[in-house]
Amino acid sequence: MTTSAELRNKRKDRQRTKLKKVSPDKLRLTVHRTNKNMYAQIIDDNQSKTLACSSTLSEEAKQLKSRSNKEAATLVGKLIAQEALKKGITEVAFDRSGFLYHGRIQALAEAAREHGLKF
Repeated sequence: MTTSAELRNKRKDRQRTKLKKVSPDKLRLTVHRTNKNMYAQIIDDNQSKTLACSSTLSEEAKQLKSRSNKEAATLVGKLIAQEALKKGITEVAFDRSGFLYHGRIQALAEAAREHGLKF
């Protein structure tokens, strides 16, 4: 029997392969979610460097009632977009890390688009 973590890893590998074929030179906005927090990073795969990061562990997220809902995900999307725009990054490839595109992942992506990132 296959566990849910193994299924997510299969989806993650499949998606990363497609991302590298379609947009090998684009920066990658990768998202990770846990039961308690959300994390987002913009990564340059050519230099193996993280250029910007944001999470629900940041100071701005401390005032939130919960760090594991759509409201928190929207805040993380807004923060990562603002940090990216400060560094001159406007276009990225969205890597959802094998998570399905709904709920918190979708909220983060839409907030990042709303605040100026293109993907």
